Amino acid sequence: MRASPLNKVMEEEETAIDMTPMLDVVFIMLIFFIVTASFVKESGIDVNRPDAPTAVKKDRANILIAISDTGEVWIDKRRVDIRAVQANVERLKAENPQGSVVIQADKAADVDTLIKVMDASRAAGAYDVSIAAND
Repeated sequence: MRASPLNKVMEEEETAIDMTPMLDVVFIMLIFFIVTASFVKESGIDVNRPDAPTAVKKDRANILIAISDTGEVWIDKRRVDIRAVQANVERLKAENPQGSVVIQADKAADVDTLIKVMDASRAAGAYDVSIAAND
């Protein structure tokens, strides 16, 4: 008895593996890891922070602002004019309402610049403002 072409087609269909459930599981795992991953944010420059023996580690610092020794202000790896700090903090605060602001000021940074950045952050609605230091 010869095998008909219809029988061959049916045999091929029965041996095929359905990949849909596996792809669903992989996609769900990908979403899980993206949602649960903690993203490291950087201010954009390295600063020489002052030492403070009583410094307390802050775990959830979502808005990082760096002030260099020359008075440059950096937010999200971009140099920002001091007058644009409030708008940038408002934007970042809208993205993450629970976010706190941490200012990483260099030891040699001007205190006037630091105060302006703190005032602009508070004016933007970020009342949890901290200054980074080495412990």
